[in-house]
Order: sequence, then C-alpha cells, then structure tokens
Amino acid sequence: MGTLTAEQVPPVLKAVARFTPTKRARSGATALAAALDSDQGFRQRVATWVRAEQPELSRLVDAAEPLPAAHPVDRAALAYILRPPGWQTLVRDAAAEAVADDERAGHEQAKDEVARLREELHAARLQARDDVARLKSEAAAQAAVGEQLRRALREVQAQMRALRAESSQVMAEAELTVREAREATQTAQAEGRRLRGRLAEAESGLDAARRATREGRQADSVRLRLLLDTVVGAANGLRRELALPPLPDAGTRPADFLTGDGALAPDPVGVDDLAARALAPDDPAMLDRLLELAQVHLVVDGYNVTKSGYGTVSLAAQRNRLVTGLAALAGRTGAEVTCVFDGTSLPARVIQTTPRGVRVLFSPQGQSADELIERLVQAEPTGRPVVVVSSDREVAEAARAAGARAVPSAVLLRRLDRA
Repeated sequence: MGTLTAEQVPPVLKAVARFTPTKRARSGATALAAALDSDQGFRQRVATWVRAEQPELSRLVDAAEPLPAAHPVDRAALAYILRPPGWQTLVRDAAAEAVADDERAGHEQAKDEVARLREELHAARLQARDDVARLKSEAAAQAAVGEQLRRALREVQAQMRALRAESSQVMAEAELTVREAREATQTAQAEGRRLRGRLAEAESGLDAARRATREGRQADSVRLRLLLDTVVGAANGLRRELALPPLPDAGTRPADFLTGDGALAPDPVGVDDLAARALAPDDPAMLDRLLELAQVHLVVDGYNVTKSGYGTVSLAAQRNRLVTGLAALAGRTGAEVTCVFDGTSLPARVIQTTPRGVRVLFSPQGQSADELIERLVQAEPTGRPVVVVSSDREVAEAARAAGARAVPSAVLLRRLDRA
C-alpha cells in the first residue's frame, strides 16, 4: 500500500491507505480482502509486489512445485494472489492439508488432555482417601465430645431437679409470708380507719370552735367597720365642702408615726365618691375630677386608645403620640400614669422612649394587655383610686369588679386634644 500512488489505490481502500502498516493488517483486513477479490488490477499489483519480495516462493508456485517448508495457509494465499494455472486445485489441496494438520493437532491435544485428566483423577482419588481418613478421625473426636456433652447434660438436669425442689419450698414460704403480711396490713388499715374517724371527730370539734370564734370576731368587725365608715363619710363630706386640695407627695409626715400607736388612718377619697356629681360618664370633666383625687393611678389601654383616635399611622407613631400626651397630662395633674401595650405579637423587644411621669409596659409572651391591666388593678391596695381608660367592655367590667373606675377611650382622647 505504501508504494502505490493515490490513483492506484482502490476507492474502498482510500481510508485504509492512511493507516500505519500494523493498523492496516489489523483494522483493514476485511477491506483488503474485498479489494483483492473484486479489483483485478489491485490484485495484479499485489502479485507483482509478491514476486519481487518472494521470488523463490513465487517461482515454485508458478511451476506448481511443492513447498515443503511453507505452511499450507501460506501456499494457499500465494496461489490465490499469483493465480498460476490450476491455482484452484492448489488452494483446495492446501486447505485439505491444513484441515488434516488441524485434526492431527487436535488428536495430539486430546491425548495430552486425557493424560492430564487421568493424572488429576489419580490425585483426586488419593486426596479422597486422605479426606476419608481425616473425617473418620474427626468423627471419632466429635463422638468423644458428644459423650462428654451428654454427661454434662445429665449433670445439669440433676441440678435443675434439685433447684425446682428448692424453689417450690421457697415459693411455699413466700406465700405464707405474703398471707401473714396481708393479714397484718388489713389489721393496720382497720386501725387507721378507726384513728381517721377519731381525727375527723376532733377536726369537726375544732372547726365548730373556730367557727364560733370567727362569728364573734366578725360581729365585732362589722360594728367597728360601721363606726369607721360613719367617721370616714363625715370626713370626706367635710373635705369636699371645704374643697381642700390633696397633700403633695413629700414623703413621710410626722402624723404617719401615729398609726403605729394604734391610730386608724381614714380611707382616701374613692372613685365612687364622684358618682353623685352631675357629670356624664363621657364628659372630659369627669376625668379631670378623677385625676384630682389624691394618689390616683391612671391605667391606659394603649392600643385601644390609639386605634380609636389615630389608627391610620404606624404602631410606633401611635405609641409615641399617646405617651407624649400622657406625659403632659401627668405633669399637670401629678397622677401616677401607666400605659399598657399588647406585646404578644411583637417579633422582638421594642425600644420605646419613656418620658418622665409615665410608666410604659408591654405584656409578656402568652399574656394579653387586658390581663396585664387586670393584674395592675388587683395589685393596688383597697381604697386607692384607680382609673382604667379603655373602650373594651371586658376590660371595663373587670376594672369595675376590682374596685376601679372605667372611663371610655374617647374621653381621654378629647382631654388630650383639649390640652
């Protein structure tokens, strides 16, 4: 292929011609054989090349002389390419000789394989005899071990029988002990019931004695309370008539020490004292009168007020506006002011500027602002005036039930707008 020009290479071998010689023989064998069979010119060029490379063999093939040193396949290939007279016969003879050689080789190989198998069979028989002898010795050893295990099993069974007898005896003793303990428990329970009956009788007597003592004490307390209410009512009426302003919070006064010697301090003016005034509940003047009470505590439901008055702005702006107004109101009246906001829906802790005079609280997680307001009212001592600002009916009812005065949110909003 390397000596041919591009025009001399058959079309089917164009791709093969670009291969290396080794790759042509390996990958292009089918294409080369097809070209030799179908392209006579290509075959003649190959025959010319063979005669030039193998002149002696070519001469013997052309003369139809035997080639004793050549393989039958090589002789058939030379006859196919050179095609001397009678080349078909040469090819058939070479093929028959190749078949005969293959058969002879097969017979020799079969003989060798039979000999090898016989040797392996003999070795296997020897190994089998050795294995049988070894297994017999192992079986004898296993039989000895089995006899030892049987003896051990008989010993264990004897021990188990002895343990069963012993456990039966222990169970009988345990049942007797349990029966005795049950009888003792029943006796103790009966004694306990008798003692509990006597204790119940003693407690009944003690309760009767306590009840009698408490009834006598309550009667004395009712009489004393009636007297105190009479004195306090007179004092409050005198204060309202004289229009005395409340004392400023200046700390402890000398008269405060008299209470430790047995003197009773009268109740301060309460929120309910203003109920008789001719003021409507939604009148801002009512809130002014309430804030004039001494030591009054104003508790504001923050979001209830802001959403009623200016709910269009953000929550932060609502809080700031309400707290600022409450600070001014606390500065003018001197009242204690606590503003409560609902903190259950807040994502994090709120930073709120707290002016002087106003206490700002957020309800903790799990508790509403209404519950915190109720706790603030209940924490105040009985008799202190407490005003709760909220339009929520439940908050107002809870405030009244705790002794505080409820004021609608609109009243506080009008009061702040007026200021």
